[in-house]
Amino acid sequence: MKFGVFYELQLPKPWNEGDEHRLFHDALKQVVLADKLGYDYAWEVEHHFLDEYSHSSSPEVFLAAAAALTKDIRLGHGIRQVIPNYNHPARTAEGIATLDIISNGRVEFGIGEGATRLELGGFDIPAKEKRTLALEAAEQVANMLVLDPYPGFEGKGFSMPCRNVLPKPHQKPHPPMWMACTNRDTIKIAATLGVGALAFSFVDPDEAKAWADIYYGIIKSDACQPIGHTVNANIAMVSSFSVHEDRAEAIRRGAEGFEFFGFALASMVTKDQKPGRTDMWGDFIRQRGDKTAKMVQDAQGLMTRPAGIGTPDDMIEHLKAFQASGVDQVIFMQQAGRNKHEHICESLELFAKKVMPEFSKDVAAREAKKAKELAPYIEAALARKVRMQPLADEDIPMIRAAVSSPQVNKTKAAE
Repeated sequence: MKFGVFYELQLPKPWNEGDEHRLFHDALKQVVLADKLGYDYAWEVEHHFLDEYSHSSSPEVFLAAAAALTKDIRLGHGIRQVIPNYNHPARTAEGIATLDIISNGRVEFGIGEGATRLELGGFDIPAKEKRTLALEAAEQVANMLVLDPYPGFEGKGFSMPCRNVLPKPHQKPHPPMWMACTNRDTIKIAATLGVGALAFSFVDPDEAKAWADIYYGIIKSDACQPIGHTVNANIAMVSSFSVHEDRAEAIRRGAEGFEFFGFALASMVTKDQKPGRTDMWGDFIRQRGDKTAKMVQDAQGLMTRPAGIGTPDDMIEHLKAFQASGVDQVIFMQQAGRNKHEHICESLELFAKKVMPEFSKDVAAREAKKAKELAPYIEAALARKVRMQPLADEDIPMIRAAVSSPQVNKTKAAE
């Protein structure tokens, strides 16, 4: 099993001078630490206009900074908003490829569409059309990363003439593609498209197994028709994360922040919002009361805390259940609410020392077995793919130069 860290860059109010600066630089320090400790992935979301919930509106900048500061950890857009109103597909392709080159081929390309009226309305995106627009754009981004030149496209969400989209990525044919998933229906869509499933819902191992069975069942069926030029057969599940030798202290440090993440997410989707005037943290604290104190008092009761918060032994038990269910990667939601930077770093270090070795010892053998089992299904899926055909040289249009200036015309006439 592999492990990742995940960033929304949450910043509950009240906001004080320097808070955003500290938030971003602490997150970068955590990614650098995760790289040194042997974590496999660092995922960064893209959201817009979501007060308190997420300040991560330019993940490409954050991930570029992380690329310069790290050596081995893979850098994931978890996710990139691919609808053209957010980001033109050519600009997405250029950014993905550039980051892949800078990072020496460490990019993971997650696709998403947004779910809130604050985001969709802010970019004038019809909510009922967002899935169609996102998948259309994602397929064309993959084509732009591969084809030389890109033949051009006339679609529902955007149109573009023939151009050679540069640079091309370091990974061939392009970085692994993923899709944000929140339920069984989106798991099915991800499998049908041949992309990895970034499961951003907190589910128990039984539900995770149901998702994995559905996902890999479709990957192995004729229903899988890849949207990209490879098949990325992987399931990643998000988990809360706070580790300490003392279970009560792990709860005290991490439970509140993790619960705020869920509260804020629900608020963004279900409650009316006045831009710039939220009191989400205040609402959360008033509603939650002294829950942490009660949880700490009953720290020995395993059912009183979210899974992923506890001792190293608690974490091993939690993760082995996910491993048995068929999950390939667990992504830790450790930066949430007002969780402290130093506590996050201590959890990362303790997990790497006492938990990670239990799962890293069989990664190579497990992945080799999985690759061998899936190889014929992936080959068959790629054979079914309907591909955009490259242009023959004689069919590539000539792009006329701009009209020469009068001075240039005079010079040519004199000659």
